Amino acid sequence: QVQLVESGGGLVQAGGSLRLSCAASESIFSINVMGWYRQAPGKQRELVATITSGGRPNYADSVKGRFTISGDNAKNTVYLQMNSLKPEDTAVYYCNADIQEFRWSMRRSHWGQGTQVTVSS
Repeated sequence: QVQLVESGGGLVQAGGSLRLSCAASESIFSINVMGWYRQAPGKQRELVATITSGGRPNYADSVKGRFTISGDNAKNTVYLQMNSLKPEDTAVYYCNADIQEFRWSMRRSHWGQGTQVTVSS
């Protein structure tokens, strides 16, 4: 069973930076899209950024110009560099990947366990 292992969350002051990482736990056939979502208390989970296996990024308007998503296909890993953090960025950040585990299997969406990001004012 493939798992997505996240790291890099924590507490930072407004204006600071954090870098999140997410890696697939096992060797897999292919990943189509990897990305990050977040969920703040009392709110729905929302898209932060995604990146295709071809390297095309997509960002939520609220993070454009501050966050950068990148991927390492060889390591089945995705990163989220977060700069100029604001208190409203506080949330649990979840990694997501559209994974085809074996050549003969269907693509399936996988989620990480989540990592807390807290930005103090």
